[in-house]
Amino acid sequence: MKMTTLLGGAAVAAGVVAARDLTQRKHAILRNFPVIGHARYLMEKIGPELRQYIVADNDEERPFSRDQRRWVYASAKGQNNYFGFGTDNDIEHAQGHIHIKHRTFADALPDDHDPAAELPSAKVLGGPRGRAKAFRPASVVNISAMSFGSLSGPAITALNRGAKRAGAMHNSGEGGISSYHLEGGADLVMQIGTAYFGCRNADGTFSIDRLKERVATAPVKAIEIKLSQGAKPGLGGLLPAAKVTPEIAEIRGIEVGKDCASPSRHSAFHDVDSMLDFVEMIAAETGLPVGIKSAVGEMEFWQELAGTMRSGERGVDFITVDGSEGGTGAAPLIFSDAVAMPYRIGFSRVYGTFAELGLTDAVTFIGSAKLGLPENAAVAFALGADMVNVGREAMMSIGCIQAQKCHEDTCPTGVATQNKWLSGGLDPMDKGDRCASYLRTLRRELMKVSAAVGVAHPGLITPHDIEVMNGDYESRTLAGVYGYKDHWGALGPEVTSQLLDVVHPHRTFNEKPTTA
Repeated sequence: MKMTTLLGGAAVAAGVVAARDLTQRKHAILRNFPVIGHARYLMEKIGPELRQYIVADNDEERPFSRDQRRWVYASAKGQNNYFGFGTDNDIEHAQGHIHIKHRTFADALPDDHDPAAELPSAKVLGGPRGRAKAFRPASVVNISAMSFGSLSGPAITALNRGAKRAGAMHNSGEGGISSYHLEGGADLVMQIGTAYFGCRNADGTFSIDRLKERVATAPVKAIEIKLSQGAKPGLGGLLPAAKVTPEIAEIRGIEVGKDCASPSRHSAFHDVDSMLDFVEMIAAETGLPVGIKSAVGEMEFWQELAGTMRSGERGVDFITVDGSEGGTGAAPLIFSDAVAMPYRIGFSRVYGTFAELGLTDAVTFIGSAKLGLPENAAVAFALGADMVNVGREAMMSIGCIQAQKCHEDTCPTGVATQNKWLSGGLDPMDKGDRCASYLRTLRRELMKVSAAVGVAHPGLITPHDIEVMNGDYESRTLAGVYGYKDHWGALGPEVTSQLLDVVHPHRTFNEKPTTA
């Protein structure tokens, strides 16, 4: 009897759907194939999930392959993140595959087995320009700019807690500093975007007084002026209307339920000269190191910036270079796919511009765009980065499954959504611990790579220590691929000496361990 009732109900429901499909005029497939035509839309909707778990090879899918996600998840959970039986990559023939050259003998090496080991930046942030609050960042791995609004409150809290536990910094993103950025107690890098959220007047222009008020009430260690980002360079940020809740509207000073579109350019300055005046004004008023974040396109800007900084009168304290492979919550496909340079090309061009003028030791270089994986991070350091920022990898450490629903406000794990039901499933305490575990593990992996290369810090890896496959059975060093001259990508003698004094390796290979 129950089965008959169920079948009858199903038949009635199918009949209703069929009648609707036959009478609607929007979809030809549904008119021609009522009921069963819905399977086509279902397959289209769950296509990313099917590719992730069924179709794609272990090292095939983008943005992050199954192997890469597995490594992040295992690292975040404190599980075994090793891989058995050898690589499944075609390392002999894969164009662009990197090979890190280990050394047989070495003197001073890091402790690559201590899970709590710190790994500070090779440079003092703001030191060369004498900023009042200059400091040496305690971690070479920090959390990239991701705003509250793009991410949920519990997600921001988890990231902040993880950063605090791992001794890392947390970038606020251009959406301003929310209460969730303060719950974990991590040091912050406050990002200033083109809309000046958190430091703006009623008309949307920049306010130094509001910036000073915000800095005074939060553990802000540095200011980052966002010029552009890799996934949408030259395009103002967009927070879809579905994510603009009353809480976010109040923090940003915008209208509820309407798309929040940031301008594509700053109104506080209009060229390199006025930008450096802006930088120096903020540094003088706050005492904090001030830097810029940008994707790389035309090079005239960078050449003018380096040339202007050559006199030493004005300058940025750090430069965050973002690659076009970087992520974002929402962007037009053409910007994600085809605008700006990929990270390695873009960074090498910017670094080379400063290296030509002998300015690299005076600036802290920060890399961003898929650098939360040991292989990519090692290449970044070899090319001259002093620190790396991690974004989507940090999101995965707190539960992101690469569902690619960020722009729809329907993130199933509660990371990139303002839906209270969905975000309520994310426990910031547990996920904060996982984020910390991931950050510490990435640092430890970098120490292992440094030890293999025979240096005491990843900042001492050079572009001559890594080779890139160039066709079958042929390779070139990073220096050769990216046109680096002698000593480019390496720290200067003074910076190296100061770094080694800070690192304090426990012992060298030619020393015998002490006994009690």
